[in-house]
Amino acid sequence: MLKIEVILGENDVMAISEGLKKIGIGGLTVSKVRGRGKRPGPEIHASKGSEIFTPQFNDKYKIDAIIADAKEDEVIGIIKDNGRVGKIFVSQILRAVDIATGDEGETTI
Repeated sequence: MLKIEVILGENDVMAISEGLKKIGIGGLTVSKVRGRGKRPGPEIHASKGSEIFTPQFNDKYKIDAIIADAKEDEVIGIIKDNGRVGKIFVSQILRAVDIATGDEGETTI
């Protein structure tokens, strides 16, 4: 099993979610987070437009999904096709346990 973590600079969550549903990836966790990347955020005009402020951190969107190893390339392709700006991180999951049923492994996802 793999954990796919996506940090998006723009709200492409729905397009990615719909693409993942088509291949049977149903479980996603989506969060609105704040962070800093390579590119500075948009300038904000304060004090009736006389001052310009560049915020340190900008709004971003984070998607987490646990997937089967075999779907890695397909999932990454869908994210790349439907996302405009961001990063994809892939991590190995050693164990998954369903609290309600006690099932372990890929049956939990």
